[in-house]
Amino acid sequence: MSEEKDVNMNIPMVKAIRQAYKEGQEDEALEPLVAVDSGGRPIGRFQDGDSVIFYDIRGEREIEITESLTNPYFDHFQTDKGIRLHFVTMIEYSSALDVKVAFKPDREIRNTLAEVITRAGIKLLKITESEKAIHVGYFLNGKREKKFPGEEMIVVPSPEGVANYALTPEMSAPEVADEICENLDNPDFPVIVANMSNVDVVGHIEDQQAVLKAVQAVDEALGKVYEACKQKGITLLITADHGTVEEWLYPDGTVNTGHTKNPVPFVLADFSEKNPSRWTLREKGELTDVAPTVLELLGLFKPEEMIGSSLIENFPESDPSERKILLLILDGWGMRKEEQGNLIQKARTESFDRIWAQFPHAELAAAGEAVGMPSGTVGNSEAGHLHIGAGRRIFLDRVKIDNAIEDGTIFQNPAFHWAMESAKEQDKALHLLGIVSHYSSHGTIDHLFALLRIAKNLDVKKVFVHALLGRRGERPESGAIYVAKVADMCQKLSLGEVATVIGRFWALDREFNWDRVEKTYRALIYGEGTPVPR
Repeated sequence: MSEEKDVNMNIPMVKAIRQAYKEGQEDEALEPLVAVDSGGRPIGRFQDGDSVIFYDIRGEREIEITESLTNPYFDHFQTDKGIRLHFVTMIEYSSALDVKVAFKPDREIRNTLAEVITRAGIKLLKITESEKAIHVGYFLNGKREKKFPGEEMIVVPSPEGVANYALTPEMSAPEVADEICENLDNPDFPVIVANMSNVDVVGHIEDQQAVLKAVQAVDEALGKVYEACKQKGITLLITADHGTVEEWLYPDGTVNTGHTKNPVPFVLADFSEKNPSRWTLREKGELTDVAPTVLELLGLFKPEEMIGSSLIENFPESDPSERKILLLILDGWGMRKEEQGNLIQKARTESFDRIWAQFPHAELAAAGEAVGMPSGTVGNSEAGHLHIGAGRRIFLDRVKIDNAIEDGTIFQNPAFHWAMESAKEQDKALHLLGIVSHYSSHGTIDHLFALLRIAKNLDVKKVFVHALLGRRGERPESGAIYVAKVADMCQKLSLGEVATVIGRFWALDREFNWDRVEKTYRALIYGEGTPVPR
């Protein structure tokens, strides 16, 4: 890669990562690498009284490892109860965590789709598999941790004991489809929101055949749900949260396992009408328009907070109180005309193609400013579900933090000062933990660099970086380059060193796979992993 020219790729930790690549490992599931001194002893381990700043920004995948490091009553695996840390998280991962938060959440996002529906006395059912439960619950509800009264959720377990979903690309799509079909005529729930996870989850794996099978599994599930909606007179809405595998290759032919900037579909097939195809929709919109469209179909007023607009151009004479709605989110299903690298076009998608051709449809912006991100950036599941549910643009934490770096206010952040001053005054270490990536949904290397500069300004002496690697949206073997960039920055500042490198598969679990979290914990605390001389 051309980026290699700009950094030193010969430092021991980078060479160790590249050796792991040669042995068949990749960034996402990289086994822990631990820096050791001349005597083979791990350096930079978390010790009692140390300070930790976990600078990841997404949140839901960061909860389990944070809890293991901060909760004295944690019992999912054995932890060292004698270690107490001054712990700061970049954003709020969970209100239950005993940590300081550097960038606290803005005011509560009120009058989301779920809140408006349930407040009107309409019961809402959500159906998903466990791999995406957090998105259909927490994010779709405006980052609300509790369900609304009148809201229920069915969570189908994702395949268990599978290290790589490429082995089971169908995941639990058939079971999710069965749950949807069984509940379409459930009189208790006039509205159902469901999610199909496969395209996004498997699309992050560099296995084309598995991705094609995942797309086809979703299409088959869609076909089954479509037929059930048609038979039972259900209003079917189809959309997605962001694109993924419709642009699976970079222009140079290397695989892009990340998200995309492309629009996503929106289809309205109202089988409560005798002629579902007589609806008309705007051709273009954005994800913030989904919630207002659902509310109009239900005959509910759109709250003033929702700046999105209904996509419906004409409204046939009918009684909305009799309408039952299914909003089906095809996670990661983007729209792109070009065939090169388009695995959705390459797969067999007979159901989707038929529905798209037959019923009113639109394309929705699902990236960049449309979902509260900087202009020109890709979408992600967090932003997508958040905006589908909120019906308004919500500037995400990344924008807030980037602005703080640009205007300099991050250098006065009290939470960072608390952690760093504690380390300095007590002659303890400062640990900076998080993703090292150009632009992951979990964070960016620029935020790490800002923290290193703050530590330099405050004259913190002992600083260790614990790098989490993830391939998503990055070129092959990019983790080594990012670690080299971190080491280069440490050298320029004469501050800090990379002490741990581990794949995000182990560190950022959200499905209570405690064996993965324990591997990360033991690497950080005890230095268990492949030793790498300084």
